[in-house]
Amino acid sequence: MATDANSRVLGSFLDYLRIEKGLAPLSIAAYTTDIRQFSEFLDKRKRGLLNARRADVRDFLQQLFSHQVDGRSVGRKLSALRHLYRYLLLDKKIEHDPTLDIESPRQWKILPKALARDEMEATLAAPLTRRSGAANNKGSEALAVRDRAMLEVFYAGALRVSEIVNAKLEDLKLDAGYMLVRGKGDKERVVPLGKSAQDALTEYLRQSRPALAAGKVSGTPAISTRNLPLLFIARGGRKLTRQRIWQMVREASAACGRVASPHMLRHSCATHMVENGADLRTVQTILGHADISTTQVYTHLALDRLRTVYREHHPRAKAR
Repeated sequence: MATDANSRVLGSFLDYLRIEKGLAPLSIAAYTTDIRQFSEFLDKRKRGLLNARRADVRDFLQQLFSHQVDGRSVGRKLSALRHLYRYLLLDKKIEHDPTLDIESPRQWKILPKALARDEMEATLAAPLTRRSGAANNKGSEALAVRDRAMLEVFYAGALRVSEIVNAKLEDLKLDAGYMLVRGKGDKERVVPLGKSAQDALTEYLRQSRPALAAGKVSGTPAISTRNLPLLFIARGGRKLTRQRIWQMVREASAACGRVASPHMLRHSCATHMVENGADLRTVQTILGHADISTTQVYTHLALDRLRTVYREHHPRAKAR
C-alpha cells in the first residue's frame, strides 16, 4: 500500500535528519508534520512519495493557499519537500526531483475563488424561489426578477459590481445579444450575453423595471423612465447601492452552501470558460484586463484541460 511505503520513506528520511544531520527534535517534528501532510494529499491521488510528480507538488501548495495558509508556512512546507527529495535523489531511490524548478510561493498568484458549476446553477435559481416563497406579491416578484437578471448578467459577462451599478439602459443591445460595459478608467468593452441572460433581461425589462421605476413597489411617487438612464434600478427608481448588490449575491449563494461575492461570480465566469476550452485572449477581452498577465492567473485551468485532452486523444499518452 502507498501509505505503508510512504511511512517507510518518511522514517528513513527522519533517521537521516536525526543521525547524519543532527537536527533538533523540534525541527524533526516540523519536517514530520509537513511531509505527512503531503503524503496524505498523495494518498487521495493513489500515489506515493516515491512517484510524486511536479504537478502534485504544485497542486498541494495551491491547495494550501486556497485554505488560507500564509505564504511563509507554504514556503516552509516546500523547503521540507525539497530536502526530502534531495535526500531520495542522492540515495538513488528516485530518478527525478518533483520539486525541481518550482518557484518560491512568494511568486505565486493566489487563484481567485470561484463557484463550481452546480453551485453556480443553484445560485442562479435561488432568488426567484427565495423571494416568491417569502411573500407572494408584485413587489417581491419585481425584485426577484431584477435580482435574477443581475445574477445572469454577472455570470454571463464577468462584470464587476461597479459595472452593474452603472450599466446604462442604452448600452444594452438585447437583440444583438451583447452590452457595452464601461470598466476601470472608463475603458469600454463589448460583453456577449448568452440566452439565459437575454431571457432574464427581457423579463426584467418587460415586467419588473417599469414597476420599480413607477414606484409601485415602495409606494414612492412615480418617476418618469426618461430620467432613469440606468439599466438596473432600486425601488422607486433609485440607484442601486453596492452594498445591496453584495447582500443579494450573498443571499442567493446561500442556496449552494457558499458565501459568494459579486467578484466570485466574475471569476466563476472566467474559470468555467477556460475549463470548457476558451483561450486566454478571449477571456482577457471579456474580463476587460488591460494586460494578459492579469488573465494568466487562470492558466493552470488551461493547462489542466490541455493535459486532460492530451491523455484522452494522444495514442501514446494512455498507459498500455
